[in-house]
Formats: sequence, C-alpha cells, structure tokens
Amino acid sequence: MGLKIYQVDAFTSAVFSGNPAAVCPLDHWLDDSVLQNIAMENNLAETAFFVKDSDRYQIRWFTPTVEVDLCGHATLATAYVLFHEENHKGDIIHFHSRRSGELTVVKTGDLLTLNFPSDPIEPVTISEQISACFNIHPQFAFKGKTDYLLVFKNEEEIKVLKPNIHQIAKLKARGVIVTAKGNEVDFVSRWFGPQVGVNEDPVTGSAHTTLTPYWSKKLNKTKLEAMQLSKRKGHLICKHLENRIEISGTARLYLKGELFLK
Repeated sequence: MGLKIYQVDAFTSAVFSGNPAAVCPLDHWLDDSVLQNIAMENNLAETAFFVKDSDRYQIRWFTPTVEVDLCGHATLATAYVLFHEENHKGDIIHFHSRRSGELTVVKTGDLLTLNFPSDPIEPVTISEQISACFNIHPQFAFKGKTDYLLVFKNEEEIKVLKPNIHQIAKLKARGVIVTAKGNEVDFVSRWFGPQVGVNEDPVTGSAHTTLTPYWSKKLNKTKLEAMQLSKRKGHLICKHLENRIEISGTARLYLKGELFLK
C-alpha cells in the first residue's frame, strides 16, 4: 500500500529553516495506530493527515508520540500542499478538526493566513515547579487551554534560556511557551513540549493563539510581528480578532515521495 507524503518547511521563505512538517493526503482514515506509527517513523514535530470531505478537508495532527488538538505549522504546510501540489481550486481552504472545530487558510500571493480560535489565559502563581524549568526566573506566568505561558524580561533572556527538559515534562500541560518583547519585532518566543515528544519546537503556530492576545493587549495593537527564536527560527505575522487569531507566514516544499506500509 503506497501513500503520498510531502515535507514542507513552514513559517519560512527558505528550506532548512522554519518548522518542517510531514503531510499525508488520505482517501479515507486509517486506524489511529497506523497514523501514529507513520508520525513516529517520520520523527518530525508534526505529521498532518487530511481527507477530502465535500468542499472541506478533515485534518488531524500527530507528534511522534501523541495526537494533538491543534498544530499551526502543519496546517500551514497542509495548505501549501493543497494549493501547490494537490490542485485545490480557489484561494481559501476550509479545514475541520474534530478537536478544534472550523479552521481556514487564505492564500494571498505567497502568504498563507491561518484563522484559528483564540486561547484565553489566566494568571497563575510562579511555583517552585515552574521556576525549576529554566535557569532564569520568569516575571509572570499564565495558563491557557493546553500550555503554560511564561513572560521574561527581554529578548536576550529568551535567547540564552536553558530548559530543564526533565522538569518541564512534569508539568500538567502540553508544553511551555516562553516569551518577551522583541528588539526588532513585537515579540519573540520559544516553545518546549517534552510531554508530547517535542523537546523544543522550531516554530509553533498554535502557541501564537496564546501569545497574540497577550501581546495585543500589552502593546495596544491588533497586528503584530513575531519571531520564534529556535535554531531554525521562524517569522510570523499575527492579528488579534477578539475570539479568533490570524497567523500568516510562507512555506517551502522540501520533498515529496511515497510511503510503503506493507
């Protein structure tokens, strides 16, 4: 049994940067165990699977160890594949996720814009458990639907921050977002998720559904420019729309091939 597979670098204008995601078009859903094994074999932060469903596409995302509720960069990668490789007609794609509801991607030239639900956050105490996760103490801490959000003094702290992966894995969350005001962009961030098999993610689109409302309020602006400061780096343009977030970026195809399951 052969399946098509693509690998796309998302939130970048050049290969070997941004966040790589695998994308697998399916005619029908395979067993969850097969999907998980494919993601494990790919060994990328995310593998996206989609099935055409009338005028929209059902979509799911898997890390090497678990299925996740939402993934921005793999959705961007999937949209890139549909627009450029799978003959999707028009400039808008409607996705449906059984975990996150309706999602859209709009194409404007090379720019792809995701429309995702906003993630409301609540302040939390900076416990000893949270403090033990990094070599620098955060100024503020919040909790969203799936992640902790830790705010630091400046961009330099985010760059030199050293995670204690063992301690982060003990937190009851999908992962931890660390952020600060940027020097050349509105805000910068990094994301750590050993709980889902991703020690540090190169570019985390879904984390920006948490980051954008915070920085929009903090900086008193609705359109923001962001940079994720992983080794590969990623550039995002974010817009706060009350209960929705627009996240825009570009992507580049790295490879396409075929999977053999037997």
